[in-house]
Amino acid sequence: MGISGCGKTTLGKGIAQALGYNFIEGDDLHPQDNVSKMSAGIALTDEDRWPWLERVAQALDRASPENGCVVSCSALRHSYRQMLRSRCGTPIVFVFPELSPDVARARLQRRPNHYMPASLVDSQFATLEPPGPEESVLRIDGLRSTGACLRYALANLSPQTADLLIQTPQATL
Repeated sequence: MGISGCGKTTLGKGIAQALGYNFIEGDDLHPQDNVSKMSAGIALTDEDRWPWLERVAQALDRASPENGCVVSCSALRHSYRQMLRSRCGTPIVFVFPELSPDVARARLQRRPNHYMPASLVDSQFATLEPPGPEESVLRIDGLRSTGACLRYALANLSPQTADLLIQTPQATL
């Protein structure tokens, strides 16, 4: 989970590969209207995001529990994360690479061929409700190298979380 440019996709792919799980790119699940808005520099509203989150939940529902699944998804608001948790029927572990708006903006400016412009970073940070201590979320310093973030994620999933992943191997980033 996290704002655009924080490393969700890269980290998610790495975790999925390390654990032998399937990976789903949440950006690919956005309705075309959302992609058009973001491409035009228009921030999404909650009303825009709910159908997309429903698609993310459906993708998790369809994923094979035997094979496991990691999904990259911004899940910026507490209510979004709660919806995903309640809709999936299996426990979800969130991993949250954190970084500043300036770093996110710089990363997006260097990212070719993506519909999310750097001009929308501020709107994402305005929407972001950082996870509280009551949520099961592994927070990661998004400034670390990709390898360091991956090693940290894999090493710092609590034993309870590791057991959860073995029993119901679905995670959302």
